[in-house]
Amino acid sequence: MDTKRRAMIVGNSDGIGLALTRRLLSLGYQVSGVSRRPSPLTAQPAYSHAVLDVAISSYREGLAALHELRGPFDICIYCAAIGEPFDADELARAGQVIRVNFVGAAETAAVVVTPMLQAGAGHFVALSSIGDSATAAAPSYSASKAGLSSWLGGLALALRPRGVHVTNVRLGFVDTKMAKANVRPMMISVERAVDVICDCLDKKPARRTYPLAMQLLGTLLSVLTTIRLWLT
Repeated sequence: MDTKRRAMIVGNSDGIGLALTRRLLSLGYQVSGVSRRPSPLTAQPAYSHAVLDVAISSYREGLAALHELRGPFDICIYCAAIGEPFDADELARAGQVIRVNFVGAAETAAVVVTPMLQAGAGHFVALSSIGDSATAAAPSYSASKAGLSSWLGGLALALRPRGVHVTNVRLGFVDTKMAKANVRPMMISVERAVDVICDCLDKKPARRTYPLAMQLLGTLLSVLTTIRLWLT
């Protein structure tokens, strides 16, 4: 009987998701990866990969088929996200950002969390952002992360009595291709981000913000944005 812990990582073809996949494999997990592109990882007994796009209508059906084949999972980590500097002439992109960053996480949970509840154990983790408050620089991104953070917080309270843990990991700037801002204070490495996530897998907090100093800066910017809205 296979006694390895099973983890699903959604959004793992590069960046944090790819580094996290490598870390969990090194720790002895059996990992199923999901992304809209093929994985750069070589085939191995402990790793399988499915090409699925979280933004399309057939995503949940494809994920359910994968779950039937590879699940149930002890852990599911949602890393998928998109974001780019705001362009007022490209408002059509807003829906896509919200679908990938927020709705995709909800669709994923709809598939993987129900079996966890039936088993009375499991851990659902999603990567939100310290930038989950209103900003003119990236309104769609911040809105998607605000919705994700609020949803994860409520889900954590609702599911913990039934044995399922939910963790909202709120990171600041991480040195990946998504870090496109001209100013990126307190940026951390991908490996440091993975350290934070792995610590959450051990301790299972409902919410983890890192780095805390970045949170203080984010709070200040949020207050300034609120003042601007009052004065507009």
